[in-house]
Amino acid sequence: MAKLFAMYKHPADAAAFDSYYFRLHVPLAKKVPGLKRYEITRGPVSSLGGTAVPYHLIAVLTFDSLAAIQSALATPEGQATAADLAKFATGGVDLYAADDESI
Repeated sequence: MAKLFAMYKHPADAAAFDSYYFRLHVPLAKKVPGLKRYEITRGPVSSLGGTAVPYHLIAVLTFDSLAAIQSALATPEGQATAADLAKFATGGVDLYAADDESI
C-alpha cells in the first residue's frame, strides 16, 4: 500500500476552509480512481510536546502503490482535485507520498 499525505497549513479563515473542504473538496477527492481509504485528523494538530504546528488538518489517502497514486493524479478526477486546492487552501498545502508497510 502507499499513502498520499495532504498537510494543510492554517488557512486565513478556518471556518470557510472547513465548510469548503467537507462540502466540496472531500466529495471531489473521493471520486479519484484507485482511492482505497480517506482519513483526516480531527481537532487541533499538535506536536507530542503540545506545541503548535503549522497544520490545520492532515488528510491521509491510501492507494495500492506509489504508481497507483501517480496514475490517479493524472486522471481527470485527480487533476480536478489538485486544481481545487487553490480554491480553499489559502494557507498552502504540503503533499507527500510514500509506500507503507506493517511491521
